[in-house]
Amino acid sequence: MHKTARSALSLTDALDGVLGAAVSARLRDEFGISTVAHLLQHYPRRYAHSGMPLGDEQAEPGDHITVVATIARADEIPMRAPKKGTFIKLSLRAGTQPLEATFFNPKRLRHVMKTGKRMMFSGTVSYFRGTMQLTHPSYLELRGPGEDGSVRGSGQLAELARAAQQSDAALEADLSRELIPIYPSTKNIQSWEIWSCIRIVLDQLPALAENLPAEVIERNALCSYDQAIRGIHLPETEADYRNAQDRLRFDEALLMQLFLAQQRATEARRSAPKMAPARDGIAARFEERLPFTLTDGQRAAGETIADRLSAPAPMNVLLQGEVGSGKTIVALRAMLQAIDAGFQCALLAPTEVLATQHYRSLQTMLGPLGQGGELGADDHATGVVLLTGSMTAAQRKRALLSIVTGDAGIVIGTHALIQDGVDFFNLGLVVVDEQHRFGVEQRDHLRGKAREGITPHMLVMTATPIPRTIAMTVFGALEVVTLRELPRGRSPIASKVLALSASRKWLPRVWERIVEDVAQGRQAYVVCARIGDEEPDGAGAKNSPAAKNKSKAAKKQGSEEPRPATAVVDMYEYLTTGPLAQLRVELLHGRLPADEKDRVMRGFSDGQTDVLVCTTVIEVGVDVPNATVMVIVDADRFGVSQLHQLRGRVGRGAHAGLCILLSEAAEASPALARLAAVAETTDGFRLAELDLQQRREGDVLGAAQSGARSSLKLLSLLDHGDVIEQARNVAEKMVAEDPDLSDAPELAALVGSLGAGSGIDYLDMT
Repeated sequence: MHKTARSALSLTDALDGVLGAAVSARLRDEFGISTVAHLLQHYPRRYAHSGMPLGDEQAEPGDHITVVATIARADEIPMRAPKKGTFIKLSLRAGTQPLEATFFNPKRLRHVMKTGKRMMFSGTVSYFRGTMQLTHPSYLELRGPGEDGSVRGSGQLAELARAAQQSDAALEADLSRELIPIYPSTKNIQSWEIWSCIRIVLDQLPALAENLPAEVIERNALCSYDQAIRGIHLPETEADYRNAQDRLRFDEALLMQLFLAQQRATEARRSAPKMAPARDGIAARFEERLPFTLTDGQRAAGETIADRLSAPAPMNVLLQGEVGSGKTIVALRAMLQAIDAGFQCALLAPTEVLATQHYRSLQTMLGPLGQGGELGADDHATGVVLLTGSMTAAQRKRALLSIVTGDAGIVIGTHALIQDGVDFFNLGLVVVDEQHRFGVEQRDHLRGKAREGITPHMLVMTATPIPRTIAMTVFGALEVVTLRELPRGRSPIASKVLALSASRKWLPRVWERIVEDVAQGRQAYVVCARIGDEEPDGAGAKNSPAAKNKSKAAKKQGSEEPRPATAVVDMYEYLTTGPLAQLRVELLHGRLPADEKDRVMRGFSDGQTDVLVCTTVIEVGVDVPNATVMVIVDADRFGVSQLHQLRGRVGRGAHAGLCILLSEAAEASPALARLAAVAETTDGFRLAELDLQQRREGDVLGAAQSGARSSLKLLSLLDHGDVIEQARNVAEKMVAEDPDLSDAPELAALVGSLGAGSGIDYLDMT
């Protein structure tokens, strides 16, 4: 057949011109794929051998499937009276499962649907007497090698076959290959359609230019970029796609490492204040009045941070440690070192409850050293100021004045610190608690409040390395300082899972345990997943897309729609009028007025409240050593990291802690298995890895975190540490020799696009 001459495609070309408007629209709608490059980066998730079904699983009624089958029998059957005419019923051979296809008004099909012909069918599944049925599916006649002629088919199958004829691609030949790639797909565009589109594009695409230096390719035993792209989509052997995966996986790691290496190099060229420790100052006075001995881990972490603060380059340290490992005391010692050098410190917290807790905690630890500006204060004392969004105008004015004049050496606050109108006298150190709650722009905006020409040092803290923090750790955006040792005096925490779906007989015992602990002078938390005046679980109205999807999933599994999580206001009413009526119980959640939240939290901290019924506002930073029991209601609604954080609020004193995880999840469900894994260990680092295993890297670097398509498609943070280390070494060498990558312009452009919003923005901690 004569083919129309076409100009060669490029990676930046839109797909409409080569695949047609209809197919291109579906790719765009389903996957956000709009260019040749986007399509070629839609990699197979596995490979099937020739002769295997094109689908992955047993088709359910209503599913849309595509099959390649041979017509075993074709019968033209009269319609039942009073209907007139006939229909064609095909008995098909497609694997071991019986399959039939039916076509009505078959005048034009009599000469196509013949016994022995090999066809492709695509349609919606139904079942009749246990046999899978396709009614009026799209079809395509598959010809053998060397056979030519016009396309015989209908619908999307025929459309793709005609597009293939315009190139040198051959849909029929593809389906007889030894290895058939299976792609991520949807009901609206299936794996074979995606593969056919890629085959058409590759047929018209010239050899792809190499984007890595020849030395890097040779030294790391990599195939070329062109071989990798063609090998991953059209492999002849298993070695073809494995070599392709190795090269493309290395490319992903290298782009990340080049971006981060450039960021580190840029940061190193910036000027930061040198903060050498002072022999006689507020830091030394603080050490003298410490009522306890620092752990070896706290001292080692402090020495590392002190060294970084003394250098002229900005410090970028991630301080990670177990819940209760003493990160706050390490951060405070760093802040006092900065104050001795004449600089202010800002501590950024995600919630008012946590900011207020930090304010009180630091005031308690500093004592007279935190009363700067007050009568009778120590000569070396500094001011500690709290700034939150709910402050009155008069309170805010006083706080802002002490910040701009420099009277406040330590400024603690929420997002209110980032707002315009907050001016520092001489900001030198920024401490960010629970760094995953803040965006890059927010942190940068706070650092930008320093004097011109100065980049403040940065210390970020997290109690449990959530997956995104693991990504930063593995990719080396921050220097990591780890605290694993718990301070002496911390008590063990036991965790128990109570599966209410199996039995509710033990539930009364949960409330009895709280009563018993309170009788011994202890306190307890009861934590719920939502407040109660919003839609259940934030799913919106019953007819919202989220609600419909939940309902559909539940029906497909033969279960009822998932019940809403227990509201904290409902739990408070139940407990205060029922099992805990005799105790002093208070309610705390994020929508209470600031003064009410402060009153409730202060009462619990002072021991005037027995039980705090609350939401996750107490997740981090809240330190009440007398609390020994925590009950987490609907624990399956919380993430692994969040459960670990919550659990860390008990067992902080001399008495052992107990965390009870209540769940309505079904027995043997993944949700209950996840809770069991949390209950088995209190090692936050193991739990962080569990979290990453469950959520995978798509959530770490993809749309769920950054609003952009994932940068990692083949690289696994868990499985490919050796590749990441290999790429890091290459990146460090390349950036050291050529900081702007001017000798590799194609690579520089790719790295630039990575930093322009495709999933790595949050990794830039500078």
